[in-house]
Amino acid sequence: MKEYTKPLNLNQVRISDTFWKHEMELVRTRMIPYQWEALNDRVPDAAPSWCVHNFRAAARLQARRRAGENWQYEVWKGTFETLPRDGEQPDDNAFYGFVFQDSDMYKWLEAVSYSLVQHPDPELEKTAAEAVELVCSAQDPDGYLDTFYILKNRRGAFSNLKDHHELYCFGHLTEAAVAWHQATGRTDLLEAAEKFADCIAAHIGLGEGKKPGYPGHEIAEMGLLRLYEETGEERFLDQCRYFLNQRGQKPHVFLEEVNAERAKKEEKPLPEEEDKKLFAYYQAHEPVRQQKEAVGHAVRAMYLYSGMADLARLDGDAEMLSACEALWKSTTRDKMYITGGVGATHVGEAFSRRFDLPNDTAYSETCAAVGLVFFARRMLQIAPKSEYADVMERALINTVLAGMAMDGQSFFYVNPLEVEPEACRTDKRLDHVKPVRQKWFGCACCPPNVARLLSSLPQYAMTASEDSVYVHLYMAADAEVTLGGKKAVLHVRDGWMNGKVHIDVESDGACGALCVRLPSWCSNPSWKSTKGEGVVENGYVKFCGEWKTGDSVDLELPFSVMCLKADWRVREDAGKAAVQYGPFVMCTEEKDNGKDLHMLKICPDSLDAKVRTETICGMDLPVMDVHGKQISRENDDALYTPWHRSQEEDTRVTLVPYFAWGNRGGGEMRVWQRTE
Repeated sequence: MKEYTKPLNLNQVRISDTFWKHEMELVRTRMIPYQWEALNDRVPDAAPSWCVHNFRAAARLQARRRAGENWQYEVWKGTFETLPRDGEQPDDNAFYGFVFQDSDMYKWLEAVSYSLVQHPDPELEKTAAEAVELVCSAQDPDGYLDTFYILKNRRGAFSNLKDHHELYCFGHLTEAAVAWHQATGRTDLLEAAEKFADCIAAHIGLGEGKKPGYPGHEIAEMGLLRLYEETGEERFLDQCRYFLNQRGQKPHVFLEEVNAERAKKEEKPLPEEEDKKLFAYYQAHEPVRQQKEAVGHAVRAMYLYSGMADLARLDGDAEMLSACEALWKSTTRDKMYITGGVGATHVGEAFSRRFDLPNDTAYSETCAAVGLVFFARRMLQIAPKSEYADVMERALINTVLAGMAMDGQSFFYVNPLEVEPEACRTDKRLDHVKPVRQKWFGCACCPPNVARLLSSLPQYAMTASEDSVYVHLYMAADAEVTLGGKKAVLHVRDGWMNGKVHIDVESDGACGALCVRLPSWCSNPSWKSTKGEGVVENGYVKFCGEWKTGDSVDLELPFSVMCLKADWRVREDAGKAAVQYGPFVMCTEEKDNGKDLHMLKICPDSLDAKVRTETICGMDLPVMDVHGKQISRENDDALYTPWHRSQEEDTRVTLVPYFAWGNRGGGEMRVWQRTE
């Protein structure tokens, strides 16, 4: 049977890397406290979250029930979001916000849990423990835990799996519960998640009296498998199998939900053949093993594909794995931005057709990039191929980091590749694009998603089996591993941003393979080791043998400046080039180059790039000057005039890492530069 790799436990790895440690510390010291204030609606001039409010209201309701008080449910009218009327004081007992608001609490708790493993903090743990107690006190006696229906009308529970996100919130609850248990040893949140899982299984499935449904917004699949791996309880694995196997089957449960609502309005039912057209948005248009193209809501897709990959690994399911491989190819070959962003259109926050990757209207939601990182890591666990790690790194360094300001206190939901602020302010087609990061969002899924990913970063840097360790992401760290039953410590030294990776091994006879990735952005890598020349397999150099203290591996991975072009079918980028330096996608900003960036050209054949280090918001980052042309701005009276070649002057064009754009004030930005 094939042996798969697993992420290292967080307590096995200590990150010391100059670049990545800065990002993790930003989350720990700035982002986590800030988000707690946001969840409590205490950030001035920011959209209220209502998240903690809803849990407190649900907990008060449960206390009243225990005291024997009668409670009259609020009349639920099926609204997706509820807010106080203008000038109205919020009702302490009412639900406010989006139906999925609970998930923000769970993502925050998950991030806190990861942070506590790396940095014990009694005060933070105390705050988190109080939040956990609040969550648990809101739970119904039968295990049901969703404040929307608890406060609105429990009789509506599981009535709208397509849109009302109970199973999505459950998925995030399980992720938080496992992280909290691993960080503190406490079982309170884990028990709450198990009770909710059992409640779901009692109501949803193929048995008598159950609804044959599955999540409209996926992540319960990932959560159930994590719950299974933490507890060893087969029933959670079985429930995940059911959700994945039932998805897209007929009779179509989502179509039944739609037609039930239409019947209430005395509208004709939709025919069964409509299901593919309607439910591709939910990745429910066909059974998962038959899906080959990435379609629909991009975040949902990434979470589904991650759950599929997990189940393929746990079950050794070749057919499921084949579907994952096809979906990976569709996502990354046909529908991914150069920044690692996915989901091109704001219509449904979704994938568009193949090669439709507009720059100024790009959606590229931060959560979708986080989900792509999840998917990539899971594919790496099954088959350590550098292409998965290359995409994981691309999405992480460029789009995920772009989603958070370099002060950790403002955020992008949408990550365009071209911005002109005046257009964003005046063009309704660009309403979703913000030229500056926002303090918070009413729908605030992205900020805590970034926090939980960056707090658990060591689990993406390396994976291991009993006889192999794979280094996927380069960052200075000390990692405890086991090879051939014996312990070893890998000391990865700082320096990857200078093109050098040095790994010292501390061990007394650990036997196995140390495999280090050769990234696609390095055209001329070289290496040496005390264990010999090594063998290249699937984009990794594999060094085998018995490891003893004093053994080492050295890699030269020189950063180079690359000009990249898009596939000819990406119409938006014809005649343009993007610049990449190592793993960093670069962009031009108004701050360095002035307005009208579209009037600049770069010269790929004579780039003459000069790279220097510049401090941006406290971080030393690569900044680049390249040879370019300034196209003259001709002041003609007519809107259209006979064509003639415009005058051009030599100039230097400055580019900065895309993830850092917008941190020095608002202004224009472009990733794809004119070459013609």
